[in-house]
This record gives sequence, structure tokens and C-alpha cells, in this order.
Amino acid sequence: MEDSRANALIQMRKAVEKSGINTQEYCDATMMRFLIARSMEPSKGAKMFVQWRTWRDAMVPKGFICESEVKEELEAKKIFLQGLSKTGLAVMIVMAKRHFSSKDQLQFKKFLVHLLDKVIASGSEGKEIGNEKWIAIVDLHQISYKNVDIRGLITGFQFLQNYYPERLGKCFILNMPWFFVSIWRMVSRFVDPATLKNILIVRNKEERRSMIEEVGEEVLPEEYGGKAKFIALQDAVLPRLDA
Repeated sequence: MEDSRANALIQMRKAVEKSGINTQEYCDATMMRFLIARSMEPSKGAKMFVQWRTWRDAMVPKGFICESEVKEELEAKKIFLQGLSKTGLAVMIVMAKRHFSSKDQLQFKKFLVHLLDKVIASGSEGKEIGNEKWIAIVDLHQISYKNVDIRGLITGFQFLQNYYPERLGKCFILNMPWFFVSIWRMVSRFVDPATLKNILIVRNKEERRSMIEEVGEEVLPEEYGGKAKFIALQDAVLPRLDA
């Protein structure tokens, strides 16, 4: 089994390099995420990787999105970065009641990149290895129709699936109101099965206890049964990355 994975990875690297991209810049763990996302088919994994690289070069030419480019999105303080779970995954919390559909879609897309890149860096423990995953907790408490952003939801999932494959470890959705059920059914049609299987709608106390057990009290805010305080995305201190 390991030999077949290794051979598939070699074939994928060769296919990518035919597009003029030097794959030596990328570790096996990074390349493998794209291969897994395309059912271990080297040609499809290579195509996805090239598309990601083309998108990344255009969207993030400097290699990162600075806070000044997404100032308005950060000011809402709707995203929190809590540290690492008991299993070593970065923990992100989305407070949906503070989100409103953005009039500037380019800034929103840049914010997604800024957010996801920072979540990945927060789980690197000082050295990125290429396959870091995260846990997302999406809190729908007190949301109303004005907070519902269908285009934003679909864009977010498209980014996850196309540009950050195999990064989502688990997503817990809390406090889903009745009116959001039909919205979720519609949005979930745009979410691939591999992503959907990692999304859990928390409906009862037992499922909430399981979430607390999986994430850990040390990083969960008190409001969710933990012992921590909320840490806004812009206030989170990242580990220093080693070369």
C-alpha cells in the first residue's frame, strides 16, 4: 500500500513538473493532500495542484495577506484562534452573529486566505509540515437573516475544497436555528462528500460533551464548557516558523 502511494506521488510530481512548476519546493505531505483529494489519481492530483498554484500566485503574490488588506473584516471580531486541541489541531471559532455579507468580495476572499493561512500557521508548532489540519467551531447563536451569507458560505467551502484540500479535521456547528436548516440543506449541495463527513451539527448535550472531549477544555472558551477566554484572530500570537 505504501509503495503504491509513493509511486502515485512520483507520477504526480512528474505531471506537475511538465507544467513548468518545480515540485522540489514542496514536501511530500503537501503534494499528498492534493493526491488524496483526487482519489490518489496522479493526473487529477497534478491538475488540482497546478490550478492551486496558479490561483495562489494571482491571489497572494507576496506570499501572504497582511492585516491592512482585510481591516474591515478583522474589525468585526468574528473569528477566534484558540490554540491547539488535545490532538494537536488548531482550533478556530466563528461567531456567525457578527458576520454580514461583504460589499467588497475581493476583500472577503483575501480575508479567507488571511484567516486560513493563519490557522495553518497556528498549528505548525514552529515548523510547517504540509498536512496540518484544524478544527472549526461555527456558532450560530442569535443569528438572524441579516447574518445569512449564502454566497460567502459557498465561497468559503469552495476555497476549502479547491485551495486547502485535506485541511479540515472537523467542523462543529452549534446552535443551529430552525430557519437555517433549509439554508444548510441548500449550501451542503455545494460541499463534496469528503468535506461533509467532517461536519457535525451539534444537537444535544451528549454531542456537546463529545466536542468538549475532542477539543479540550484548555482551549475552549467558558461559554462552550471550557476554561479559556476568546482570542480574536488578530490577537493570536503565532509560533515562529523555522526554515
